[in-house]
Amino acid sequence: MWKLDNRDLKHKLRELKRTEIAIRTQNFIPAEEINLVWNKFFSTKSQCNSKVRYPLDILVVFGHNARKEVFKEFFYHMYYEIFEFIGYNLDNIYDPDLLSLLGLHSNASQADIKKRFRELAKKYHPDCGGDKDKMIELLELYDKLLNK
Repeated sequence: MWKLDNRDLKHKLRELKRTEIAIRTQNFIPAEEINLVWNKFFSTKSQCNSKVRYPLDILVVFGHNARKEVFKEFFYHMYYEIFEFIGYNLDNIYDPDLLSLLGLHSNASQADIKKRFRELAKKYHPDCGGDKDKMIELLELYDKLLNK
């Protein structure tokens, strides 16, 4: 299988950054208000950077399909933020950061959210020997996701 080296991967990551900037400025977001999703996801530095989700050292060992999923996740987050800024109706789209707290993918459906909530509720419910504080956090998170 074809594997990207550091140089090619850095080039691809810089291309993604330029793409995000172009998309965001095209959608009339003022340059001073641009808070790039790219900065939360990637870094082109070789040493491991714990402030980003996918440091270069990790991405370079990912296979093609794994990197493809990372890039899909990146674009989902980016468009979610853009649509939210512009004021689009996001009723059927869920906050990807909240979904990640539940351990769900950014494209999770309402059924996926409910299923995961039930799994975690069984684990954290005080009547089942779980932690009361974690159960409260779970209920608040579930409420934020489904009741927006």
